[in-house]
Amino acid sequence: MVKADLLPAVSVLSTAGLLGIPLGWLWSLLAPAQRMRVISAQDAPVPLELESWHRFDDLAIYGFLALATGLLIGVVVWLMRERRGPVVFLAAAAGAALAGWLGTQVGAAFVNGKYAIDTPPALGAVITQAPQLESGWIWLAAPLVTSLVYALLAAWNGREDLGRRLG
Repeated sequence: MVKADLLPAVSVLSTAGLLGIPLGWLWSLLAPAQRMRVISAQDAPVPLELESWHRFDDLAIYGFLALATGLLIGVVVWLMRERRGPVVFLAAAAGAALAGWLGTQVGAAFVNGKYAIDTPPALGAVITQAPQLESGWIWLAAPLVTSLVYALLAAWNGREDLGRRLG
């Protein structure tokens, strides 16, 4: 059974991993930018009042999008009835991890291009800083939910072969 599942597992891994591109793009559209004031030429800009909360918002929005992506991957892979089992499960979890990592990279590239500052700002100017993900661990949200959903569906199934046989 393992050998028969290798090619579908590679397909699951690559297809799930490609979901990181729309994940990062959607995050770049939804994540709020942080407005900051330039107070001196040497120091870093200072966030305006209450704007520093957007640091959490950026992380939370990506987290919820990654959870939804993991849920989608887990359910769709479970619906591949002929290929249910540990090989495809591991491929789905690895694909979700790849999607989470790729989403952080692509999302950062999109927002850095969207909020690029071409000229040095004047003193006292208010600038918009691009959203950023301050924790690298957020990419683990998608594989965590994928694994949880697949395991819950397998436990709920209750059949030895996970319903793999269609007869």
